[in-house]
Amino acid sequence: MRSIRHAVAPVVAILTLLGCSPTDGAVAPTSPAPAGSVGAPGIGDRDFPLDGNGGYDVTHYGLALGYTPATKRLDGVTTIRARALQRLSRFNLDLSGLQVSEVSVDGTRATYSRQGDELTVVPAAVLASGARFTVRVAYGGEPRPITDSGNLGTYGFIPTPDGAFVTAEPNGAKTWFPANDHPADKAAFDFEITVPRGLTALANGELTGEPTTADGRTTFRWRESHPMATYLATATLGKFTLRRGETAGGVPNVAAVDPAYHGSLTKLYTVSGEVTDHWSKVFGRYPFSSTGGVVDDFSAGYALETQTKPMYGGFAPDESIIAHELAHQWFGNSVSIRRWQDLWLNEGFATYAEWLWSEHRGRTTADAHFAALRARPASDAFWTYPPGRARPDDLFNDAVYKRGAMTLHALREEIGDQTFFALLREWVERHKYGNATTEQFVTLAEQRSGRQLDALFDAWLFQPERPA
Repeated sequence: MRSIRHAVAPVVAILTLLGCSPTDGAVAPTSPAPAGSVGAPGIGDRDFPLDGNGGYDVTHYGLALGYTPATKRLDGVTTIRARALQRLSRFNLDLSGLQVSEVSVDGTRATYSRQGDELTVVPAAVLASGARFTVRVAYGGEPRPITDSGNLGTYGFIPTPDGAFVTAEPNGAKTWFPANDHPADKAAFDFEITVPRGLTALANGELTGEPTTADGRTTFRWRESHPMATYLATATLGKFTLRRGETAGGVPNVAAVDPAYHGSLTKLYTVSGEVTDHWSKVFGRYPFSSTGGVVDDFSAGYALETQTKPMYGGFAPDESIIAHELAHQWFGNSVSIRRWQDLWLNEGFATYAEWLWSEHRGRTTADAHFAALRARPASDAFWTYPPGRARPDDLFNDAVYKRGAMTLHALREEIGDQTFFALLREWVERHKYGNATTEQFVTLAEQRSGRQLDALFDAWLFQPERPA
């Protein structure tokens, strides 16, 4: 994520049926839950105690969505394949606002209740530990994005005049589909998105066939077969001009822009391809099956690294921002954080990639970027925020980005270029498609370099002062 403020036919039938028979979104269990254990209402992140859920691991989301911009109504059926991590008599999903009309587990109707953003599901039979099961949730209503002045501002499913701008970091996926909404539980995704004819629906991954039109509505089918955190999912839709092709290195490339930004299409397509190929040399093979980007006419004030297609909200991105968001495909998307306090592993790495791109282009060197920041006086508030412990009410503080990047440059100076870049490549390969922590990075850095680095990381990541 990059804050611009810091930088300068079957589906239609199902959805129609849902729209005709909504409920109040909650059905209270008529009897006590069967004997067994209860999945925790949170995944275990102390800073976001109700984000995600315990007791199961999601392997796949199937989202069948229909949206009408004129009425701002979203109708959906989400099918979740998961594995029980314990014996489960009930478990939770995260869902905000939207009305639920039916829930089933393994094809049998389940009872459910709502409290806040928690949807509690009670299956008809207890799920055994290790059992694979399928949850199907039918729902609908007008999505309500989240407004959080301490972090991004507005995020989630955001209606626009011609469609929707969908960016969900850190926990906005729940505004448009039921989920285990935390990056510690990643899964593959399939999307079927139905919109009025003339609009385009964009999602992660690749189209699985040509769009189909019937009764004045068009369905787009996308598939992201690689594991993905829920906040990286998108269903951005509206009027777009697309350009498709491949990078020079052979990676499929899809760029899309709102008509208001038509003039930026060629640059977005070209630079996205160049950056993807360059990072593939620096960080290791590109981890996904396509690259690209989307510019929508919504003034979000930020860009987000939505997997395979970064979203740029209301501006034509420059090379630096494209380099940042595409670096996230390695750092944050393929290798994801296990807890939000480690956000520097995403943002510090992507910011350092900006410096590396500038260096690659023969502009300002990484060393000069570092020196300019290092020259800030010790009294500057910049030094009072230790980036290794991102705060839940100020996740995207400038220090998480820039002090995070400075940590990497200090490490590079300490262990040398050859070891440093080998370390980055080993990091992304070792944790590819998984999750990792700061402690794991420190351990790997010490193993790779053969040096004791606790003092360096402590000074740059955890002390509320300018390092000596």
